[in-house]
Amino acid sequence: MRILVLGSGAREHAIVLALQAENAGHEVFAAPGNAGIGADATIVAGLDANDPAAVTEYAGTQRIDLVVIGPEAPLVAGVADALRTRGIPVFGPGKAAAQLEGSKAFAKRIMDAAGVPTGRAVRAHSRTEVEAALDEYGAPHVVKADGLAAGKGVIVTDDRAAALAHADAYLGTGPVLVEEFLAGPEVSLFFVSDGDTVRALSPAQDFKRALDGDAGPNTGGMGAYSPLPWLADDFGSEQAFVDEVTRTVAEPVIRQLDAEGTPFIGLLYAGLILTDTGVKVIEFNARFGDPETQVVLARLASPLSRLLLSAAAGTLEDEPAPVFTDDAAITVVLASEGYPEAPLTGRAITGLDAAEQVEGVHLAHAATLERDGGLVATGGRVLNVVALGDSFADARAAAYEAIGLIGLEGSHFRTDIAARVAED
Repeated sequence: MRILVLGSGAREHAIVLALQAENAGHEVFAAPGNAGIGADATIVAGLDANDPAAVTEYAGTQRIDLVVIGPEAPLVAGVADALRTRGIPVFGPGKAAAQLEGSKAFAKRIMDAAGVPTGRAVRAHSRTEVEAALDEYGAPHVVKADGLAAGKGVIVTDDRAAALAHADAYLGTGPVLVEEFLAGPEVSLFFVSDGDTVRALSPAQDFKRALDGDAGPNTGGMGAYSPLPWLADDFGSEQAFVDEVTRTVAEPVIRQLDAEGTPFIGLLYAGLILTDTGVKVIEFNARFGDPETQVVLARLASPLSRLLLSAAAGTLEDEPAPVFTDDAAITVVLASEGYPEAPLTGRAITGLDAAEQVEGVHLAHAATLERDGGLVATGGRVLNVVALGDSFADARAAAYEAIGLIGLEGSHFRTDIAARVAED
């Protein structure tokens, strides 16, 4: 199968690695890719992943059997729509359905219409409306940009002035959402959808704050782990939790989008929180989440290509539920100095070969570039060290041994990824 993966992050590298691990002879292409992806797939130089016409032309002339859209920007740009118009199988929702991620207000409306449990929210168009909503909901304050913000559009703070400043930064380009704060452990759960049928993947938990102990600013994610054995405490089993969320969240949302003439074909990411009053949705994404993808796909025993192609073809109901190994998986993100506020880039990365020699470890590149025979960091989150083990203690030991072998001046990472679950 000839497969084109659009994107350049660790999520896309994880997808490429999962496809190649099938040993099915796939020809995998990627645009724009990064240094790590380039070692495992053919980079299509010059192809703009956000250009519907360019992607469609390339996929058509190169006889691509399946296009997998990784990041959100091509989805909101309508790349999937253009591909479907040409009859090219694509895993990723059309522009209208992708508004589930592209507009927080759209997502809230769909959840309300579908009867999906979520927090209260006010769509504010002015500072006065923001102030009133902050007063109504109280602290901690949650303010979100309505549109795409590259993972940086959300603030959760007890500081009212900081919440107002965050709102001011986005009000010039559109409304913001002020939401009630929901307390409880968070869970990420992915669903593959063909517009009608959904298949759940294995749950994961990520770590958004930059520093140990969930301190510091929000980031795009500093690590993750899967599975979540502690779900059994409240739900009897992890599978019981997955079944409940499938019934109360995923299926109603997919049905609602289909009823509105905007079928969702692709990956529905449900960001969930387990409150005292039940499971509620914090947000939806319209694509694989990062860094959770790195640990979820590392445990996937079923062929990823078959799952994605059946969703693209509308035949997901004929596919059995995905199967996962019993391995414990964790990923630790290595970030550039200054991340997330002002990352310093262009610095050399060393020690990757040694890190990948650690048993159970592989690397998913996020922001790397080959230069003068070596690698340099090109962004804030640079690498994911992914480790599998018989236990979380084993996986943690391997991941942190490996990350200790990697050199990047000024870099930082969290040392407490999956620490609590490893102690149980």
